[in-house]
Amino acid sequence: MDNPTIDHRGAGFAEMAKSCLDGMKAVFQTESPVIIFPASGTGAWEAALVNTLSPGDRVLAFETGHFATLWSKMAANLGLRVDFVPSNWRNGVDPAVAAAKLGDDPSHEIKAIMAIHNETSTGVTSNIAALRRAIDDAKHPALLFVDTISSLASIDYRHDEWGVDVSVGGSQKGLMLPPGLSFNAVSPKAVEAGKTSKFPKSYWRWEEMLAYNAQGFFPYTPATNLLYGLREALKMLMEEGLANVFQRHQRLAEATRRAVRAWGLEVWACNPSEYSGSSTAVLLPDGFSESAFRALVLDRCNMSLGAGLGKTAGKVFRIGHLGDFNDLMLAGTLAGIEMGLDLAGIPHRKGGINAALDYLTEQAAA
Repeated sequence: MDNPTIDHRGAGFAEMAKSCLDGMKAVFQTESPVIIFPASGTGAWEAALVNTLSPGDRVLAFETGHFATLWSKMAANLGLRVDFVPSNWRNGVDPAVAAAKLGDDPSHEIKAIMAIHNETSTGVTSNIAALRRAIDDAKHPALLFVDTISSLASIDYRHDEWGVDVSVGGSQKGLMLPPGLSFNAVSPKAVEAGKTSKFPKSYWRWEEMLAYNAQGFFPYTPATNLLYGLREALKMLMEEGLANVFQRHQRLAEATRRAVRAWGLEVWACNPSEYSGSSTAVLLPDGFSESAFRALVLDRCNMSLGAGLGKTAGKVFRIGHLGDFNDLMLAGTLAGIEMGLDLAGIPHRKGGINAALDYLTEQAAA
């Protein structure tokens, strides 16, 4: 990323941009275009909505956590009518509820379904393939929008196979980059929906981006140095192989959960089939504050743990195990947490680190 910033209208830039655009198609597992915006993932959320829908359209969304709530709030702020399905934040999207909602919509007022693949705030992963089947079984034409911000390049995600119309991504998680790039993978159906969208848009307009991207350029100044980093990140992912990347994340996630259980603490996610490969949220015993615990670990161990957000504030801390992360890095992370539990006087059993190491050693020997 520290390379000199080159002319973004030159042939060298076009070559780099095309390699990034093609590489992102491989990561999303799609043959459809991937659009790259200089923005955080929040920008890609908005781009998904304003390029396909019109003010007053009805959308179906699921309250699986803090970020699902924020995306739904954005939709409402834009003037969309949001049918927001409430939950306890400990489970993913329920395809049966989606099927029932779509079955109760014979006039097809619901224009899109919004789902988070991996809810960053809870460590819960939703079954997008099952959600797609529910939509198909209902014979409903609604578009399917999926946020992959904390799952892309970490957890297996299949834009084409799962029939997703717009996949939203960001650079700062599994792609191992700083924040600043966001992504829309767009299906032909989504592009077609854009022709009738009535939302005003300029910066987020797909049509212009796709036209310029075909030649390896952007309609405005791109984030050139982040694209340098993206090109290298894509090389790293392809060298390891996506299947191996996904397997590594699942191995580290399972080791983390074994440590949590050995400590006698509770994994926030309820359903083992929905456990996240990217992050694990841990519920502290009653009477203990996650913010005080995280502050102590930061002060004594110089390690930052994820905060509880929204409904989990004060109750849950989060362990990230994604991106450029390996067994030894996880061991250090778990050591810091176990030291913190001791220092904070939080009731727990010893042996969390050993439980994780035993599992990792077993996997290495397999």
